[in-house]
Amino acid sequence: MDHSTESQTDRKELKKTMSPAEVWALAVGAIIGWGCFVLPGTRFLPDAGPLGTCLAFLIGGGLLCTVALCYSILIKVYPVAGGSFTYAYVGFGTRAGFICGWALVLGYLCVIAANGTALALLSRFVLPGVFDVGYLYTVAGWDVYAGELAMMSAFFIFFGYMNFRGMDMASSLQLILAFALAGGVLVLILGSVATETSHVDNLFPLFAEGRSPVACVLSILAITPWLFVGFDTIPQTAEEFDFPPEKSRRLMINSIVCGALLYALVLIAVAIIIPYTDLLGQNHSWTTGAVANMAFGRFGGVILAIPVMAGIFTGMNGFFMATTRLLFSMGRGKFLHPWFVKVHPKHGTPTNAVLFTLGLTLIAPWFGRSALNWIVDMSAMGTALAYLFTCMTAYKYVANFPDIPEARWGKPVAIIGGLTSISCFAMLALPGSPAAIGIESWFILLVWVALGAAFYFNRASELNAIPHEQMQYLLLGTKDRPLLFEAAQSTSAGMNK
Repeated sequence: MDHSTESQTDRKELKKTMSPAEVWALAVGAIIGWGCFVLPGTRFLPDAGPLGTCLAFLIGGGLLCTVALCYSILIKVYPVAGGSFTYAYVGFGTRAGFICGWALVLGYLCVIAANGTALALLSRFVLPGVFDVGYLYTVAGWDVYAGELAMMSAFFIFFGYMNFRGMDMASSLQLILAFALAGGVLVLILGSVATETSHVDNLFPLFAEGRSPVACVLSILAITPWLFVGFDTIPQTAEEFDFPPEKSRRLMINSIVCGALLYALVLIAVAIIIPYTDLLGQNHSWTTGAVANMAFGRFGGVILAIPVMAGIFTGMNGFFMATTRLLFSMGRGKFLHPWFVKVHPKHGTPTNAVLFTLGLTLIAPWFGRSALNWIVDMSAMGTALAYLFTCMTAYKYVANFPDIPEARWGKPVAIIGGLTSISCFAMLALPGSPAAIGIESWFILLVWVALGAAFYFNRASELNAIPHEQMQYLLLGTKDRPLLFEAAQSTSAGMNK
């Protein structure tokens, strides 16, 4: 329909095309990105040691499973695009919805950019001198080359095109890449363990030297919302499930477990081949790549390139899908300009949201790899905030509907998930914390908050003028699904199922 403004009779919707296997691949691929192969030598082993890191994976993964359970409660009732953004509105109203959505947009875009720029790191290791040509300038110690800019831009455009063409193509590619990723990690760990120098004693000291075991675990635990961000791409695509939404619970838990296992396998593959303290002392530009060469000889880089490229591509593709669905949902609810609501008449994809995401990601490579490292912890703060809104909304839902099956365990799980989110946020924000973010990250965060405030106040009058009943329809597709922030104020027919 061709209307200048969206009414209650022409609400745009996305096609239901995604199978359970494709949804699982979306989440696992989004969880395992460049960080799985870069962070063992730059953060995991130096900051926490092998056991400290694995304990953080175990504890953080377990705690985030409680967050996933909160998502699963809400997906059943609100199976629409938007994920945490939609749940924040349902639980706490317009302002909370915008804050949550804006934080998530930043987090998701950062992951796409970080994965894309990791291609430059990989190409310098596997194909030295091929793309690092045409020197332009240096940012924070990272040389920017025209050849790498062209290569990264080509991949961003490719994934933009895949998402423009439709979820069938993008999700099928994600499934293939996810299996390539898992297979490549298994080859890496088997090759590393089979090396003559490999021995369990190489994993000692189990915790990083000069730090207490608690500080080691906390330093990695604080970034687990960023490490495991990806399972929440499942609720972002809930509107496109071709299966009952209650199946998403098992898929989210399974993706977190698989993600933790793959992280741990890569970590052990790096740490076990020679004493990892000696390995770190050799100051390799890419520690995981050096280990692959030790395990497989001169073909190590090529063998490692398979899971690394699969991880990068699944991360880019998965978060491309999640970001565009989030922008589409925010546009549909008038939180962003209605321009974001355009759906392709043939492919059923959010065309303008894809173009916007592509445009921003094409800017990222120009800032260099080192500058983008500043956003890792900062984006973890955004995802922790989104998890907190989801857990609080799940608590309110269970409290308002005590007869649902989830009522038996919903409240304690929501409390644990909420405390997990607050703790991760605090560990990143509080000075003196072993995981406190740096000055550069704070600066970028403040700029993003200022932009968000400008966007919000620009649209505040229009947003606040929309009756909750109409917003309920725009975001949720029906007036029968409850708005929990209204339940605290009054009882209305729109809340009763």
